[in-house]
Formats: sequence, C-alpha cells, structure tokens
Amino acid sequence: MKLSDLKTGETGVIVKVLGHGGFRKRIIEMGFIQGKQVEVLLNAPLRDPVKYKIMGYEVSLRHSEADQIEVISAEEARQLEQTVADNEPQQGALSNNIPDESDHALTPFELTDAANRKSKVINVALVGNPNCGKTSLFNFASGAHERVGNYSGVTVDAKVGRANYEGYEFHLVDLPGTYSLSAYSPEELYVRKQLVEKTPDVVINVIDASNLERNLYLTTQLIDMHVRMVCALNMFDETEQRGDNIDYQKISELFGVPMVPTVFTNGRGVKELFRQVIAVYEGKEDETSQFRHIHINHGHELEGGIKNIQEHLRVYPDICQRYSTRYLAIKLLEHDKDVEELIKPLKDSDEIFKHRDIAAQRVKEETGNESETAIMDAKYGFIHGALEEADYSTGQKKDTYQTTHFIDQILTNKYFGFPIFFLILFIMFTATFVIGQYPMDWIDGGVSWLGDFISSNMPDGPVKDMLVDGIIGGVGAVIVFLPQILILYFFISYMEDSGYMARAAFIMDKLMHKMGLHGKSFIPLIMGFGCNVPAVMATRTIESRRSRLVTMLILPLMSCSARLPIYVMITGSFFALKYRSLAMLSLYVIGILMSVIMSRVFSRFLVKGEDTPFVMELPPYRFPTWKAIGRHTWEKGKQYLKKMGGIILVASIIVWALGYFPLPDKPDMGQQERQEHSFIGQIGHAVEPVFRPQGFNWKLDVGLLAGVGAKEIVASTMGVLYSNDDSFKDDNSFSSEGGKYVKLHKQITQDVANLHGVSYNEAEPIATLTAFCFLLFVLLYFPCIATIAAIKGETGSWGWALFAAGYTTLLAWVVSAIVFQVGMLFIG
Repeated sequence: MKLSDLKTGETGVIVKVLGHGGFRKRIIEMGFIQGKQVEVLLNAPLRDPVKYKIMGYEVSLRHSEADQIEVISAEEARQLEQTVADNEPQQGALSNNIPDESDHALTPFELTDAANRKSKVINVALVGNPNCGKTSLFNFASGAHERVGNYSGVTVDAKVGRANYEGYEFHLVDLPGTYSLSAYSPEELYVRKQLVEKTPDVVINVIDASNLERNLYLTTQLIDMHVRMVCALNMFDETEQRGDNIDYQKISELFGVPMVPTVFTNGRGVKELFRQVIAVYEGKEDETSQFRHIHINHGHELEGGIKNIQEHLRVYPDICQRYSTRYLAIKLLEHDKDVEELIKPLKDSDEIFKHRDIAAQRVKEETGNESETAIMDAKYGFIHGALEEADYSTGQKKDTYQTTHFIDQILTNKYFGFPIFFLILFIMFTATFVIGQYPMDWIDGGVSWLGDFISSNMPDGPVKDMLVDGIIGGVGAVIVFLPQILILYFFISYMEDSGYMARAAFIMDKLMHKMGLHGKSFIPLIMGFGCNVPAVMATRTIESRRSRLVTMLILPLMSCSARLPIYVMITGSFFALKYRSLAMLSLYVIGILMSVIMSRVFSRFLVKGEDTPFVMELPPYRFPTWKAIGRHTWEKGKQYLKKMGGIILVASIIVWALGYFPLPDKPDMGQQERQEHSFIGQIGHAVEPVFRPQGFNWKLDVGLLAGVGAKEIVASTMGVLYSNDDSFKDDNSFSSEGGKYVKLHKQITQDVANLHGVSYNEAEPIATLTAFCFLLFVLLYFPCIATIAAIKGETGSWGWALFAAGYTTLLAWVVSAIVFQVGMLFIG
C-alpha cells in the first residue's frame, strides 16, 4: 500500500520510495528510508498536507508525495507472515503449538522484518532498441514465452514475468522495442508513458554491443529521465568474434551507469546483470563512479534554455514528482507535442514557451540547425567522445554482415527477389493446408466422438442439443483449425526470427507505397491470411497513424483461414475438380485486388495526412533455434484459442438458440423445417428482399447472418439448412463422404430453379453463378466480432470498428450484386 493510504493514528514501515531520481533523492534525504517506521499524526483542515512522525521528528508531505512512498501496514505484515507460515513445511506435532499470528500485535521488529521481506521485490523494466535481444532476456530470465521478431514492434504490449535471484524477486516488464523516446511512434509513446506512470525501481537498458554508438542514443535519453539504470551489452560474443575493443568499465564510468557484457541466447552475464540490478536498487546514487547521475552538455545556448525552463517547472510539485524537470525542458526544446500539451495548462506556460523559443532561435542563429537537431548532435557528440576516451574500436576479424550481404544479394535481387518470396509463400500455404489436414482429421474425429458420446448418454432435450450442437460444435469449429494456425505461425515466426520478414517488407515497399501504404503494412497483411485478429494487433509496427489505420481497415479483405471451410463447401459442390483450385485462387486474388482499390480510396479521401519515411532496420540473418520457434508457435496457437474460442463459443450458442427456438408445435418436425420456422429462419425471410439482387434465398441469407460471430459457423449452418449435415464446417479439403456435396448441389440448384421459375437444368448455370456470388460475399463482408473488437482496441474508437464492419458489408453487397447481374446477362 502507499503512505497516502494510511489513516490518522495508523503506523507503517517504509518499503521503498518510488518516482524518478531527483524526487527520490529529496524524499530519502528527509528520512523516508527503507525499514523506518512512520506514523500518521494529523491531516490538515483541507486534508492536505499530512503530518507524519519518522525517526523521532515530525514532517509534512502532500498526498501526491506520500503516494510515491510504498509502505507495509501492520495488517499487511500480519498477512505476509501468515502466508510465509502456510508455505513452510509443518514440523510434526510441534506445529500445533504455534500461536495464531492474528492473536497478537506485531512487534516493531516483526513489522520491520515484513517490510524488509517485501522490499526484496524489485520492479524492473526492459528497455532497448528493436532486435537488441531484450525479449530474449525476458524469456531466459522469467521462462515466459514472448514473441521475438527481427523488425520493429513485435512486442506491442508490456509483458510481465517473474524471476528470483539471491533472495530477491524480480518483476520483469518487457516494453516494446524503440529507437528513442521521441513522440514519433506508438512504441515510443508507450515506453515513455510506462516509465513515467509506472516508474520501475530499475531499468535494464539492453544494448546491441555490435551497434554500440546507435544504441547508446536511447541510453542518453534515459539518463535525461533520471531513472536508476543498468545497461546490458548484449550480443557481446559477436563483438569478440569481430575483434572489437570495448572497455565497458570505462564506458560505465563515463555514462555513470553499470554496464554488463551479456549473451542472452546462452545466459552469459545474466547473473552478473541481476547482481548489478540489486546493487543499484539497494545503493545510493553518486556513491560510485559507475552509479551517478550525469548531465550531458548540449551547448551553452541550449543549457541556458534548459536552466530557465527548469526554474519555472520546479515550482510545480506534481510535475517534479513525476518527471525530471531537465528531461521536460529538453523535450520542450525538441518541440515534443505531448510535453507541450502537459505544459500548456500551467499558469506561466507562456513564459516557459518564450524561454524555449528564445533558446531555439539562438541555436538556429549560432549553428544554423533547429534545436531538435542540435540536441541530437550533442548526444551523438557525447557518445562519440565517450567511446573515443574509452578507446573503442571495431575489429576486422569477422564481418558480421558478410554472410548477410551475400544472402541479400540473392533474396533481394531485382530478378530473383520476388519469385523467391512468392515461392516461400506458396510453400507456406501449401504446408498449412496439406500437412495441417492430418492433425485436423484427428481433432475432428475426437470432437465427433465427444458429440456422439454425449448424444448417446444424455436424454433428449434443449440441454443436450445445446451441448452437442452449440458448445461442442462451436468449440470444435475453433479447435479444428489449430493445426493450420500453428503451421502458419511456424513459418511466420521463422521468417521473423531469421530476419527475412524485414526483407519481405523491404522488397514490397514500392508496391505498398503505390497502394498508399507503408512497407511495414505488408507484414500484418500477410498475417491476415492466417487470422485477422493478431494481424490487426501487428499494425502497431507501423509508425504512421495514416498507414496504420488504412492497413487495419483493409485487413478484413485478406481471406483468413476461417473462411476456408465455406470455400471448400461451395467450390466442392459447384465446380468440377479441375476448376476448384482456380475458383479458390480467384477469391484470394479478388480479396487482394479489392484491398488495393480500397486502400487507394481511403488514403486519398478518408484518412489524410503525411506518411512517415520508410525507415526499417535490416538486421543480420540469424538462425533461430528450433526450441525458440516451437515455443513462439505454440504461444501464438494459445493466443488464437484464447482470443477466438470465447467469442466463437458465445456466437455458436446464440446462433444455435436462434435456430432452435421457438420449439415446434409438432414433435416430429424435421430439422430443416424447424430451421425455417426458428427465429433465425424468420430473420432470413425478413431480409430476403435485401439480397434478391445477388440471387440469394432466405437459406443463404441465414448462413451469412450466422457468420457475423465467426465465419466457421456459416458452413455448418448451410449444411444443416440444405442437407441436415453440419459436418461441412470441418472440411478443409474436398470430401465427397456420403455424397454430401452432390446433395448440397441439388438442394441449392432446386432452390434457384424455384426462385427464378425455371427448370432444374436451366437453373444449373444460375446456381453456379449464385454460389460464386455467395463466396464473394463471404470473402468481403462483415469481419468476425473478434476482428471488430481488435480494431476497436487498436484505434481506441468504436467509430472505426463499426466503419470497418459497415463498409466491408456494403462492399460485399455491391460486388456480389454486380457480378450476379452481369453474369445473368451472359447466361441469358
């Protein structure tokens, strides 16, 4: 709990002081140090400030300041002692004589001991550039299984894990990879927000030692923030192989930050890294040359402006508690929009901005550069000077990029690059659908067995029907696709971890740019063929808000694997064997073509604004371990089940209920007839006129409505409506088992003949056209609920999510209507 939570007369023991360096230092100097008992004496008449007693004297703090001090109360200490006692092994009969901790008041010693135990929990944030190995440290230390990818932004949320070392418990937070703390990309803003609002006890700044100068730029910005920090010089083995000279002890002294050589792939240096984290956590700033706060000199004009701005900011306690005033002053001189918004409400904001503008103008006159450029130059100048003083040099023993350059000459070649890329995609999709079929059959058999078992052993009634048709059918529709998802993500993970995915974005950038998108948009678009939900989440890799939003809006047009059973069902029923693959391929091509058209329309008319430059790191190729790839693949599979399973389960039960109720008057009424008289059948009849231009009857309409929750449900609903067979949802390859495709073909063709008032033979080509238009509608319309929720989550707006649902449905209606009407002209 926080000191501000204690009530008058209550006592607590200080666990730790939170906040950034300057604030922490002042509070600690006032006596608020770990293990000291503090008592709440008095609240001011307006309940702020509050008077406390500590170390024999009385001191007052505001609530906002007390909120930055973590304490343990007597009640919390008692609970902690009880937890420890419960976890300790019982010592025979003697344990019965141990008194109940709740029977007596804790002594000051026991209270302090509980505070010391709780203080051994260290909150650690991992910060670093993309591809520096930050997430590998997180995985190695905590055993958590987070994604690792060789392009910016694979980690799009802060992931939490735990590790234990030398009696301390580390709460690790893996923040997104970022090159700086500027307000440029979502990752940068997210990292800044986490460091300010959830200030960690210690920051581990993971640095790619083979690219030292560039990585240290982020380190200088963290120094400006005045956070306690330890640097991990990762991939140190590569620098040794290259023959680099890195005097990390000297660099550590010059930066005032402990630096530890590490290799996270094998665990080298991890123990020493955590020892240094403990030392920084327990130590006091400026006690050693390797743990001190330095000010990087930005030149006399900028330093003058920083000093003048700081004088104004220091009169605002709320600002001082949350931020380093020097950091805010530097960000103002960089014209950081977020910091400007923070300063505007202050009463003397005009004077602050005036100081900023005067300093920026003087820098412009003196150097000819904008103040932001001057600050960057000063930081790189400091880094260069420090490395020079430490005699840093790169060796020539082994060129890290020699193999990479050779491979790039082939994979990004003008003539071979695209054929190789499309060959890889072909292999990926072929393996997904061919190899994945075997385990899918096994899972399908297991689901069917479970359904049959319940059917045989439960009495008839709504509960049994809901279990078999609603719950098991709905969950089975998700689980059956798990092998495909795993195989697809195996390939995607391999391409990401090896570095090839960044090359794919590189060679596709020009084509993406013509679509009004960014090269990085290609990565989530490819992922969309597996599942739209993680693909939408992956759009955070795109810095440009415009490109990110347009990518999200067109992602539903990428034909996800959930649509596959519908394609198989319809093409298997209406197209000859030699044309089935062509028909299915045409759907993917049409989806891509429509995404290009809509992307151009959105970029030009709907989402306007400047696009960001295509700046993307092309890391050296690395051969990922099979263990890592397997772990990443399984984690993605679990994510798929977690995000999709619940939604599809609920949607399946809703669709089942709409198709089951109201209960029929005739007990012997057939399933098809029941569907027609059910709520969903009534809805289908009600909307039938809307879909008449596409040639759809009420049964096809019901199938489309069922797909709102999840596309897998369309196939099973159609099977039940037409042939009392819901096994279509499980088909990912063509199967004529029981002649079900022939039966479906006859049923739909007969319905088309009745609808158009023609003979069965005359209805054959019309039925085929209707079936293809139905596939077009399924391809383009309303993404599943999970995708809509993901778009809302990424944009922060239901408006964009509902727009995506609305425009895709309208687009599907228009395209399928045009194709049907034009096709009817040719059929005559």
